[in-house]
Amino acid sequence: MRVLLTGAAGSIGRVLSVGLSDRGHEVVGVDVVPQPDGLDDAWHTADCADPDAVADVFEAEFAESSLDAVVHMAGHPGELSLPDSLTSHVVTTAALLDAMVGHGVRRLVYGGSNHAVGHTPRTGLPEGLLPVETRLRPDTFYGVAKAAAESLMSLYADRHGLDVVSCRIGSFRAEPATLRQLATWLSHDDCVRMVDAALTTPAPGFAVLYGISHNARGWWDLAPGRALGYDPLDDAEGWADRVEARLEDAMENAHVGGPYLAESMQRPALDRA
Repeated sequence: MRVLLTGAAGSIGRVLSVGLSDRGHEVVGVDVVPQPDGLDDAWHTADCADPDAVADVFEAEFAESSLDAVVHMAGHPGELSLPDSLTSHVVTTAALLDAMVGHGVRRLVYGGSNHAVGHTPRTGLPEGLLPVETRLRPDTFYGVAKAAAESLMSLYADRHGLDVVSCRIGSFRAEPATLRQLATWLSHDDCVRMVDAALTTPAPGFAVLYGISHNARGWWDLAPGRALGYDPLDDAEGWADRVEARLEDAMENAHVGGPYLAESMQRPALDRA
């Protein structure tokens, strides 16, 4: 498939650029920064929050070839004010969706987040697993924006018949470093497997999966991902003997969002001069 990858210069984007290419996809990178050294794919420097810039990217691609799908990983990875979070995660998604509809691109794979359901307590989960059907319970404005982006993609899936998969990513790291991450870790290789499955699964409509590896301590339901062809192979348990206990562990393991529930993450919705 010929895939437009947003946020291609970021930590996940770089891994996907190489990994998807290795799996036979042709990757076209987009980011607000110029192409980093070591990435040889086609490249556009553009801000996905600017719908005109996104339209220009699509026009350029379709003037020379076409696109089969978009993998949207662009966006600020942490907490901002509410307007800035919505711009980073919802406005960018809207710009891409409009361009996709205009050019007949039928599939979007989204870099969602567990923080869309981050306020969900771990206690009382059915069968001890976090289902994808749990109600949206954001833990931050970042989580609100990720939840809103999912709602927007659901609208476009219904209105325009797009295939959309939101991957609620856990802890994307080279290796897990905390007790919580022994449950929520997503390895680099499994991240590539996840996105490849979301790109190639037949007719998913609107679907959600949890982006974690096959962790022995995992408590997020992997069945929805497996139904889409995502079979994670890595396990954080291999690093368990290197992870030291911390005072924060109890708080971080009480809710889905972990450290995003800390008081230090709380801030007013709107920045004031």
